[in-house]
Amino acid sequence: MKKHKFSVDNISNNTAKNQLKNAIHKIDGVNGVLVNRQHGTVTVEYNTPATSDVIENCIEHCGHNAK
Repeated sequence: MKKHKFSVDNISNNTAKNQLKNAIHKIDGVNGVLVNRQHGTVTVEYNTPATSDVIENCIEHCGHNAK
C-alpha cells in the first residue's frame, strides 16, 4: 500500500472537507483518506489502479490546489 500526503489550499469548512474526502474515496484503489483542515493536508492510502496523479487531479477538480 502506498501513502501520499498532499498540501492542499482552501479547505475552508467542514463541507469542503467532506466533499473532498468523499470525492477521493470514490477513486478505485483508495483505502483511506485523512483531511486535516488546520494543517492544510490530505493524506491518502492507496493501491493500484489509483496513482498520486489521479488523486491530485481529483483534488484540483474539487476546486483546490494540491502539491
